[in-house]
Amino acid sequence: MREAPQPTPTAAKPTSARVLPALILAMLAFSVVQTAVVPILPGLARELNVSGSNITWLMTANLLSAAVLTPLLGRFGDLRGRKPMLLVSLAGLVLGSALAVGTHSFTWLVIARVLQGAGGGVLPLAISIVRDELPRHKVTGGVAAISASMGVGSGLGLVATGLLLEHWSYKSIFWMGLVFGLIAVALVVLRVPADPVVDKEGGADPLGALTLAGWLSALLIAVSQGNHWGWTSTRTLGLFAVAAVVALLWILVESKVAHPLVDLSMMARPAVAFTNISGLLIGFGMYGSFMVISNFAQTPEKLAHYGFTATVLHAGVMLLPSALGSMVAAPLGALLIARRGPRLPLVLGGLLGAVSMAYLALRHGAEFDLYFSSAVFGLGVGLAYAAMPAYINGAVPAEQSGIANGMNAVLRTVGGAVGTAVMSAILTGDTLKLPIPIQLPTENAYQSAFWVAGAMCLIAAAVPFAIRTVKSAPAPTEQPSPALTKTGA
Repeated sequence: MREAPQPTPTAAKPTSARVLPALILAMLAFSVVQTAVVPILPGLARELNVSGSNITWLMTANLLSAAVLTPLLGRFGDLRGRKPMLLVSLAGLVLGSALAVGTHSFTWLVIARVLQGAGGGVLPLAISIVRDELPRHKVTGGVAAISASMGVGSGLGLVATGLLLEHWSYKSIFWMGLVFGLIAVALVVLRVPADPVVDKEGGADPLGALTLAGWLSALLIAVSQGNHWGWTSTRTLGLFAVAAVVALLWILVESKVAHPLVDLSMMARPAVAFTNISGLLIGFGMYGSFMVISNFAQTPEKLAHYGFTATVLHAGVMLLPSALGSMVAAPLGALLIARRGPRLPLVLGGLLGAVSMAYLALRHGAEFDLYFSSAVFGLGVGLAYAAMPAYINGAVPAEQSGIANGMNAVLRTVGGAVGTAVMSAILTGDTLKLPIPIQLPTENAYQSAFWVAGAMCLIAAAVPFAIRTVKSAPAPTEQPSPALTKTGA
């Protein structure tokens, strides 16, 4: 394996106060845009005269695009420079938002959501830039802040959606994404320097990229549409079979080419493999719980005898504590990583997520229950997301940082798609018998959904104990920070 190019001398590195705000805002822009449409999907179906099953493509298309483009942009960042690829990623988000603002066509809105999915590349690219550009003692905190801001943005997006809809149409949601994206582009251009890690000897591996996109596409479409098509339908089972076959082909391709898109030996390292499993499980819990809590809060209490008859804004406010919890988690996670290594915050993140979901399964009769559990869950997600890049960066060389963190982001996305599909199946599988043509889940269905989300988080808390050590990749002049290589007790 080729050694990483010599990093910029510490004395010449920009301060975190200059670079970090630009990268955090870029991450917030994508995470806000990704989740902002979730609470308005039923309203969009009526507005655009589209069926409830088809409107979900606005979320499926975005998840699919993000899953495919995130590792590709991360790898091209490793090959040709992180700042140019970060601008490409943000350009996709801006163009998609502009298209969504200017169209009234459902088809073009789906295309706009595909373009917005390019913003998924922000996470691995921003983490790589922090690793390259910030002074060594600032890297842990910077990475934690960027990773945790994904949870912050997701929570803020839900609140912003409700607030905007109180005064304007659904177009205001996409205007918000456009403004956020343009500000992020300007800050990246002005504040982020050209990065020094450019793997010019590597290759683009087009066949690897094509097969990766193929199996991810088949898998995510099957998972996202399984509730509407039927889990045993020919289309669903056929797509699962295609995903399995193409995934095997992808593994064969990546094991044979000289410069693979994804180094499978790198992905097999325990610190990377088990961290990715945790990412999958935490993604399941986060996206699934957001959907379930929002739906529960908006349930009309007079009909179901549970819920709070909340508006979109009120339901978003109930999830606001999750964003605040993730904000607290960033500095707390960095401190824990520096003192004890990444294991402790990753374990705590999973445990807090499990506790919050178990609490909701047992107590959900007052609004305080949702506010409290949302705050605890946000703190847990923030701690877990802060720890994952620390594990990965401590186990891979700098020139593979983009693709390694990109694949972790992909698995969070896949976990989120699976989580929302499983939660939807649980809620639609047990509904109330009402004298009006409306389907509402039973209270027991919501309890089951909370228990399932809690169980996934609990497993995520156990996974880090399978990681015995994190061996840092050698660098010619500078070793990675001890905060990135130390494991918890």
